[in-house]
Amino acid sequence: MVMINLKDAKAGFSGLVDEAIKGEFVTITRHGKPVAALVSLEAAEIARKAMERKRGGLAAYLQTFPGGEFERNRSPSRPVDL
Repeated sequence: MVMINLKDAKAGFSGLVDEAIKGEFVTITRHGKPVAALVSLEAAEIARKAMERKRGGLAAYLQTFPGGEFERNRSPSRPVDL
């Protein structure tokens, strides 16, 4: 992984793009702190798709475990003072 400050990234942007195309992750820093990353389009698409995945609720998660068939308790819940 390449780390480069913003000033140097501006000066050598085309070279950094070439590195990203080759599969290298380029981290751009500002004042010594990472603020951005330059990656290939393929890596960006994989990340975008991973972020879009819909996640189920707790019940769907629990059903993924072996023996995940749960019976619903149909009795009314007890009163609670709030």
